[in-house]
Amino acid sequence: MLDIFKAIILGIVEGITEFLPISSTGHLYLADYIVKLNQPKAFIDMFMVVIQLGAILSVIVIYFHKLNPFSPKKSSREKGQTWQIWFKVIVAVLPSVIIGLPLNDWLEAHATTWQVISATLIIYGVLFIILENYYSKKEPSLTNLNSLSYQTALLIGCFQVLSLVPGTSRSGATILGAMLIGCSRFVSTEFSFFLAIPTMFGASLLKLVKFFKTGHVFVGNQLAILLVGLVVSFIVAYLSIKFLLKYVQTHDFKPFGWYRIILGIVVIACGLIFA
Repeated sequence: MLDIFKAIILGIVEGITEFLPISSTGHLYLADYIVKLNQPKAFIDMFMVVIQLGAILSVIVIYFHKLNPFSPKKSSREKGQTWQIWFKVIVAVLPSVIIGLPLNDWLEAHATTWQVISATLIIYGVLFIILENYYSKKEPSLTNLNSLSYQTALLIGCFQVLSLVPGTSRSGATILGAMLIGCSRFVSTEFSFFLAIPTMFGASLLKLVKFFKTGHVFVGNQLAILLVGLVVSFIVAYLSIKFLLKYVQTHDFKPFGWYRIILGIVVIACGLIFA
């Protein structure tokens, strides 16, 4: 039962942090010190990635109509626009597939350290503050998602590659990149959500395949632990997305930048104490 309770806590952490630009990896790294699952390392490594599926489902539920090209409530023009969004998402995913897959194992083995996570948390926190200071003096050139070009989608996908380094934050890298090339905060945030669907699904599927391919199976209450984490992360991510969509309409990302810097310092302290 204790591990079920821990799965609830980790699901809450994942749900809150996955779509906010504050790094779910950094938070789960800290949470692992406090609520470490009493399970084999292989299961814990898989669990920390696969609970993202709950967060993915929350995006699909919230945007089901907008992302459904077969909806009978849409006109032919609207269905065409929906297909265009999906094609742009596919184009944006390509850099992560081409670059990320070959580097996945190496990064997992060498970059998931408190030194790397704290550095990326702080660096991107500073970048968010600098960007917002610059952004406040300019008007975004792209305020409608349907106007997003394939070239812009590909560039945003290239920024997503940066999130392969733990602590960067997938949403942070894509939102930051989209804003840098002229997208509004709202467009940057929405496209980041859509880009998460194939990206996070692919990462979770890859982790599950590796888990079973190396001879592991679910034993004891491991399946229950995973399902609890998935359900909790779905519920909390749903609320987190709703919050962020409302937040970006009237606020900037500076608070997230400062938060990342503070969290990076906390990770350094924990790394030095517990390493």
